[in-house]
Amino acid sequence: MSALAVDAVHPAGGLRPMRETDLDAVYAIEIDAYPFPWTPGIFRDCLRAEYPAWVLHEDGRIVGYFLMSVAAGEAHVLNICIARERQGRGYGRRLLQALLHVARGRGAQRIFLEVRPSNQGAIRLYEQEGFNEIGRRPRYYPSHDGREDALVMAIELLDP
Repeated sequence: MSALAVDAVHPAGGLRPMRETDLDAVYAIEIDAYPFPWTPGIFRDCLRAEYPAWVLHEDGRIVGYFLMSVAAGEAHVLNICIARERQGRGYGRRLLQALLHVARGRGAQRIFLEVRPSNQGAIRLYEQEGFNEIGRRPRYYPSHDGREDALVMAIELLDP
């Protein structure tokens, strides 16, 4: 998909569908970025279920990824992550914009996601890209102190 080519901010990189051979690199990013990471089996199950899953790569190295489910005109962001050393450089925005593009191409009219209230950087990015908070899921995420709520956010996709 040429529309998903990485822009001038990341000239050596690109986006492509995730493959099972990517899972070691994806999992390495996951365990570095999250205190309660997904297991390799969860990623593998998502690929086998044929959920849309993409990686962002730069100079032959995976630096980010997303997975989502799409059904009945709605998409749900399952996981989106940028390698810790690449965060704060626009990679997350690029990956989120690619996710919106892929979801729209799969017929989604709206997208939902959950995010920790403590993840202010992600919340700010989601809001800047048009997501709005629509609710809370109490005690949704595990935390070192027990459980943390999730903010539920959504965006309505307009025709391009």
